[in-house]
Amino acid sequence: MPKESSTQERRHDILDSVQRSGRVFVADLSQSFGVSEVTIRSDLQMLADQGLVVRTHGGAIPAGRLSPELSLALRRQQQPLAKDHIGAAGAELIEDGDAVYLDTSSTALAIARHLTHHRYVTVVTNSIAIVNELTDCPNVHVVVPGGRLRRETASLIGADGLDYIRQLNIQKGFFGAHGVTPAEGLTDVSVEEAEVKRVLVGLCRQVVAVLDATKWGRVGVASFATLEQIDVIITDQDAPAELVAQAQAAGVAVHLV
Repeated sequence: MPKESSTQERRHDILDSVQRSGRVFVADLSQSFGVSEVTIRSDLQMLADQGLVVRTHGGAIPAGRLSPELSLALRRQQQPLAKDHIGAAGAELIEDGDAVYLDTSSTALAIARHLTHHRYVTVVTNSIAIVNELTDCPNVHVVVPGGRLRRETASLIGADGLDYIRQLNIQKGFFGAHGVTPAEGLTDVSVEEAEVKRVLVGLCRQVVAVLDATKWGRVGVASFATLEQIDVIITDQDAPAELVAQAQAAGVAVHLV
């Protein structure tokens, strides 16, 4: 007989089930708790918004057991509201006629979603997801450097095409990161990704880091930009005040959105 529970108790039990089982499915939870699949999806989304689980196709997995190198599909589900606000703020920095670089991060993808009304913008990116996002934006010109397909991030990775990019005048570069600290700067969990980003940081007139609050204080395996190389950090209101102050003391303009 399916058991009934209050919303709070049900979500607590769902979280416990995710942590014990390693993966749960909407249909199974719906039957177990005697509520609709719509209700279960709402429960899982609430837990995902709190950073306790990560939504997957048909269910969820525990956030704490994820590998550092998440697939784009999973990363897009983490901190979705914060990333959307950061994406909108990033798009506001882009002026008509600009050439900009958007990296393979899910936050850069959020910027691309807010470029619908921009005109004569050139977007340089190695993100296949961003290319797909901008397919129906006729006023945005997309330049894709070559490379090897990396399925985990839906991107082209490698130094191929960088010689062509060096010919472009890129006004602004938008970079996500695994983490940011005063000592290590912006870091990534992929050495290959970091190598490409390091070159692009040097090619952009203005370097903009786009980071939700969870990235502050985290360190990936490879650094690709020092704090001194960063002009602007766009982050959300939950960013730790002490680390924000240290970035500002290093000359970085921090925009809290």
